[in-house]
Amino acid sequence: LRKAANLRVRLPLSELTVVAPHAGELAGGYEEIIKDELNIKAIRLVEAGSASPEEFGIEQKLVVNARAAGPRLGRGVQTAIKAAKSGDWPVDEAGNVVAGGLALEPQEYTLETVVSTEGSGSASVAVLPGGGFVVLDTEVTPELEAGGVARDLVRANQQARKDADLVVSDRIRTTVSAEQSVLDALNTHRGLVSEETLTVDLVPVAADGGQEVAVGKIDA
Repeated sequence: LRKAANLRVRLPLSELTVVAPHAGELAGGYEEIIKDELNIKAIRLVEAGSASPEEFGIEQKLVVNARAAGPRLGRGVQTAIKAAKSGDWPVDEAGNVVAGGLALEPQEYTLETVVSTEGSGSASVAVLPGGGFVVLDTEVTPELEAGGVARDLVRANQQARKDADLVVSDRIRTTVSAEQSVLDALNTHRGLVSEETLTVDLVPVAADGGQEVAVGKIDA
């Protein structure tokens, strides 16, 4: 879902909704693991029985296999196809698909789960193979964007440490040269960047173009 929405992994997002059977079993330790691994601020767990897929733009599409159904239905296959396209295909109490008043055999049709993008706003939806679906809030607020910039700086710092042949435990001084918007994000998340990179002295430097992270070991 992130890839489809062009949202990088290090950008935090506000919420992931999981609608699935026994969703409550994800609570506790699993919930925190999911939030951490997916870089999500909050996760909402909803039992599948209490939510309607239509609320999230999820619906099923009936596709009639004319080659398979034609020999049995004859001209009626066109009636079934038109009914499938118009949405006139209920499922009876026995679980059989009836299109345009004609009952279809299992090999004569397929049911495809589709997600409508109309009216979905800032959300992406995907169906889970085991039943249920997930809804990712894709709205990027200035606060979330700043958090993503801070994590990008952590990644750049880690690469700079590696290039400088520093060991994991080395305490360092970090100088970040960047435009003001990046420095604003750095100042907002100064604690995160310093803690994740073992930076003792963090120095922001305003620069008109480009971005550079320089590190140097601080002797104990």
